[in-house]
Amino acid sequence: MYSPTTRLLTVLELLQSYQQMSGPEIARRLEIDVRTVRRYIVMLQDMGFPVEAERGPYGAYQLQRGHRLPPLMFTDAEAVAITLGLLAMREFRFPVDVASVEGALAKTERVMPEKPLQQVRSLQEAIIFNTTPPPSLLHNDFIVTLSSAVQQCQQVHLQYLSWNGDASERGFDPYGIVFNEGYWYTAGYCHLRQDLRTFRLDRIISLEAQEQSFVRPEHFDVLSHVLHSIALGTSAHQVEVILETSMEEAQKIIHPIMGTLEETNEGIIFRRTTAQLEWVAHVLISLDFSVSVIQPVELREMLRHIAMKALRIAGDEI
Repeated sequence: MYSPTTRLLTVLELLQSYQQMSGPEIARRLEIDVRTVRRYIVMLQDMGFPVEAERGPYGAYQLQRGHRLPPLMFTDAEAVAITLGLLAMREFRFPVDVASVEGALAKTERVMPEKPLQQVRSLQEAIIFNTTPPPSLLHNDFIVTLSSAVQQCQQVHLQYLSWNGDASERGFDPYGIVFNEGYWYTAGYCHLRQDLRTFRLDRIISLEAQEQSFVRPEHFDVLSHVLHSIALGTSAHQVEVILETSMEEAQKIIHPIMGTLEETNEGIIFRRTTAQLEWVAHVLISLDFSVSVIQPVELREMLRHIAMKALRIAGDEI
């Protein structure tokens, strides 16, 4: 549990980091009530920090511009959190320059007291990340440019290389960015296709912000759209399987990233495109309810092959 002193310092850190922040927003982040936020603000003002408050229902707090603030102070837990975050960014090949990550780690260690310093170094020595980096690395600037475009609802112009090597260029309204299983994706409105599209960022050749703005659909779910696009993406085999169970039970087993589910009179239809049928076959074999393969034929043949192999292992006659 955070102590009042830690919360007070956190309020100061938030005011240092953001130009303005409302009382309800500070309260939400620190899991306290607005009245407690006001008390912390008064305490900071009493300590000499020039915190200004705008009155009214939409008022906000801010630090007076130009005031020189003291150095950052990290608690032990914050130092550990920062180190773990930087290590994860490095190992998962986040689109950040490696030298920047190492520099941030070195600077953080340089100002730490002995106790958190030892904790941080033990983390670096003890933790092993078993990760498989993507075959293509992402251009560092693309995330920054796209994030800014998403926030400002600003159109971008991109050149893109599809999975089969076809190059194209288009105007694009980015609605958000998703990191999924080692890859970065963006989803939004494509002016070339005049429809919603999902793009993998490591296939973007060039990216430039444009002056045109756009209006983002109010209830657009970026994550769901990207996962659905991945599940139905262009690949070698279109899988369709009938699951003889309820939608509730199917959803417990089939995660949205695995494919889509549709309720019909025959049962729940599972759909997915994939170049690798082995994992689909093994998932189907593990189910406790009846399953019927609609397509592809290759999946049926693979299931027969697995069944015969299982019989041989069990010593039964084929």
